[in-house]
Amino acid sequence: MKTLSQLIKMKDEQTKISMVTAYDFPSAKQAEQARIDMILVGDSLGMTVLGYESTVQVTVEDMIHHGKAVRRGAPNTFVVVDMPIGTVGVCDEDDLKYALKLYQATQANALKVEGAHLVSFIQKATRMGIPIVSHLGLTPQSVGVMGYKLQGGTKEAAVQLIEDAKAMQEAGAVLLVLEAIPSDLAQVISQQLTIPVIGIGAGKETDGQVLVYHDLLNYGIDRQAKFVKQYADFSVGVDGLKQYDNEVKSGEFPSEAHTYRKKIMSEVDIND
Repeated sequence: MKTLSQLIKMKDEQTKISMVTAYDFPSAKQAEQARIDMILVGDSLGMTVLGYESTVQVTVEDMIHHGKAVRRGAPNTFVVVDMPIGTVGVCDEDDLKYALKLYQATQANALKVEGAHLVSFIQKATRMGIPIVSHLGLTPQSVGVMGYKLQGGTKEAAVQLIEDAKAMQEAGAVLLVLEAIPSDLAQVISQQLTIPVIGIGAGKETDGQVLVYHDLLNYGIDRQAKFVKQYADFSVGVDGLKQYDNEVKSGEFPSEAHTYRKKIMSEVDIND
């Protein structure tokens, strides 16, 4: 299993870190077989595999269910699990309760939280021994406020994002995810931090990259963001399903090759 120390060493040696967002046993198993360095169980599972309108509907129970499945599929990969909206930064008394529940139940290596306002939470979780990954830039849980658009696109916003990134590291964050920000800004932040910086839509100069399993394999996704590259096309599954439907209706499936051949009814008197 990749350890946090190994990930930091990869940054120091300028070896890029690969991260895939996956949500279940088979996708996690494939990611581990492909030697992906890290898996993120993102609350984007709400839209990708649960059919929700946004991440807002995702619950702690959802994250535990999928986080446990991913851990079973990838027992030797560094796994990060998202804390869903409403479980952190709302009530000081509940922050660590939800974090501890999620951390223990999923056996994750770290939890991820969104937003620059969570310095206090990161400090408390770190003291308790829960590694925290911070997420800045475009944060999906806040799209109702900020919208799906480039972040850090002005001088003032860029300066603020640099300050926020440093504050996350100072608070104890073990990694940082930067989403949908200018590539030169992401490069500066990556250079100024000692913790690994993972980008998504943040250019190639970060310490690593993350893409969603379903996006990079074109698996059930209707539209994709500018920063997504497809590496395979699982949409051919629709063609397979159509062929199956046709063969069932025509009687071609199941054939003898897919049928148990023992004859039992010759020994049975159905009139008994």
